[in-house]
Amino acid sequence: MLFVCVQNAGRSQMAEALYAGNGRSAGTAPARAVHPEVVEVMRERGVDLSGRTPRALGRADVEWADVVVTMGCGDACPYVPGKRYVDWELPDPAGKPVDEVRAIRDEIERRVAAL
Repeated sequence: MLFVCVQNAGRSQMAEALYAGNGRSAGTAPARAVHPEVVEVMRERGVDLSGRTPRALGRADVEWADVVVTMGCGDACPYVPGKRYVDWELPDPAGKPVDEVRAIRDEIERRVAAL
């Protein structure tokens, strides 16, 4: 399972951390660090993302995955035939109040569990 968003600093990092399998995350335009509000709400779930570094999405990541979950990267995500793509329309948590980031986290958690 590959989780992709633009900066790999929020949604995809949360999804990877909440996924109970062999998953990866990446971004089409990685940020320098995971967003502090994301780090804060994930600590509430016992997950420390403070040491993670956002990383760039490569074609090899998509080739590795059986399912690619995209969150806001649009046409920047590479397409590899034969892969299952799922698009989650979720707001970017960057700069949002903690209550809104919690709601995004909870929705990601619900969707990951449904996979």
